[in-house]
Amino acid sequence: MAQPPSSPRALLHLLFNGARAVDVVEASLQLGLLDALEPGPVTLGELARRHGLVPGRLYKLMDCLESLGLVTREQPSDALESASYRAVPGLRAAADAVLGPRSLERDREKYAWSELRGRLPEVLRGQHAMPAAAFDWPPRTPEQVEGFEASMAAGLPPILETFRTHGPRLWKHRGRLLDVGGGDGTLAAHLVREHPGLAVDVYNLPATEALVARTRERLGLPPGRLGFVGGDFLKEPLPHGYDALSFVRVLHDWPADTARALLQAAFEALPSGGRVLICEEFRTPERLAAQFFWSYFLIGVDSCVSRLREVEHYLRVLVEIGFTNAAVLPGPFELVVATKP
Repeated sequence: MAQPPSSPRALLHLLFNGARAVDVVEASLQLGLLDALEPGPVTLGELARRHGLVPGRLYKLMDCLESLGLVTREQPSDALESASYRAVPGLRAAADAVLGPRSLERDREKYAWSELRGRLPEVLRGQHAMPAAAFDWPPRTPEQVEGFEASMAAGLPPILETFRTHGPRLWKHRGRLLDVGGGDGTLAAHLVREHPGLAVDVYNLPATEALVARTRERLGLPPGRLGFVGGDFLKEPLPHGYDALSFVRVLHDWPADTARALLQAAFEALPSGGRVLICEEFRTPERLAAQFFWSYFLIGVDSCVSRLREVEHYLRVLVEIGFTNAAVLPGPFELVVATKP
């Protein structure tokens, strides 16, 4: 597999040219070059003829991709058109996810990150911060609540893929799920549509009820299958009467003791045989890279203590609380499942 240069200087060269690097990958995606490069190999001459491109110019674009570690090259002779290229596995799908029309990175551009740009020394010294009007945590105004929940919904596709993969195991029979902190109900709506025997209630702050109702109406779902329970899990016990409780991208937003208290509340609310589901961006090098925007942005938001934790942390806490049969189900977002004995 191709690797980008690992020296600090080479990495910084690439970072400084980040906007141009994105332009190169975006153009390669739009032109259809990535479809030919993966699986590859394909010669530069073939690429140029197939897409109507100037070979000498295309060669330089391919140098850019190679410098990023996204393609490998073989040059059997000095003739430009004989150079043969192959993309690293998964490049086409990754480019579409990061740069395509439903890109999470594009969605994040709506946040006022420029409030921090060039001022990080002041921010780190406590002399400047993100204005509350631009981003407040927890979100307070209706506009902030709606914007935050819309952003969370935009990031659901990989989570849905994980739930879809393990759905037959999770929802073999009829059941009731409480999606704790379930946003605008987008995840819950997909689950009830894909599993006819499942009913899901979203448990969230009362201010989000209208958002869940809008999701339910947009997808034509009855209230009996997609419901809403208003409350504040920081101040109230979790509701009883459910076969499973899920925390999807919720626990990492809180300090460790708060996250533990929420899992303890889930244990107390569940019946014997009930399950807790945790789907998080567990801490890995890949996830840290994917969360770079939020790591940067939240430098200026002291009220948000969001922190990626290793999956082992949650497994340990679940056992300490009393859950059994804790398992990590694989997927784009790993899913931790445990049972109350």
